[in-house]
Amino acid sequence: MRKELFMTIAIFTIVLSLSAQEKGTFTDSRDNKVYKIVKIGTQIWMAENLNVSTFRNGDPIMEAKTAEDWQTAGDEKKAAWCYYENDPENGKKYGKLYNFYAVTDTRGLAPKGMHIPTDKEITILTTYVGGEKTAGVKLKEAGTFNWKNPNADATNETGFFALPGGKNTYNGTFDGVGDYGSWWAASDYGTTCSWGMGSNYNFVGRYYNFSEQNGFSVRCLRD
Repeated sequence: MRKELFMTIAIFTIVLSLSAQEKGTFTDSRDNKVYKIVKIGTQIWMAENLNVSTFRNGDPIMEAKTAEDWQTAGDEKKAAWCYYENDPENGKKYGKLYNFYAVTDTRGLAPKGMHIPTDKEITILTTYVGGEKTAGVKLKEAGTFNWKNPNADATNETGFFALPGGKNTYNGTFDGVGDYGSWWAASDYGTTCSWGMGSNYNFVGRYYNFSEQNGFSVRCLRD
């Protein structure tokens, strides 16, 4: 009886330990915001979109509150962020949309201890969950509460919780919330790079040479 009890306790302890490694939280020291994180394969990802308004050194990132603000920031190649449709309520769910100038600014957009994922690191993620053609199934939030129909087959079994935060185009026109999510990547090829998922397909798309003035979501990866 004692041996069986010991084995049960040991197994239970191991399960708890694994769970603690696979999911958790971290606090961004800039604003003390707590983010969910999840371990997927060998990588530890944010399980929600970045929602910060300063660089790592404390310098503020410009908030573009109008289409004119957004376009001006892009034309002047200045880092900027906005909420979808300039509505802070959207930020509570989808985080902020950043232009590529914010992503590549040397002052650092990602929290300390994390970084913007490279194109190659996204490949590691999609390969681990079965390849780009079906990766969205395991990465997207399931159901149609946030995603529009059909969002077929999505399971979110990885706990990544990809959400359809849409985008802001170069001229300040918003598009796509509910239909797709787009995230910036740090390109390995000397050009802009992003990746995305949609409500009507299960693959993870890779996109290059987008305008730096577009506004996409950001997910960070632990160093």
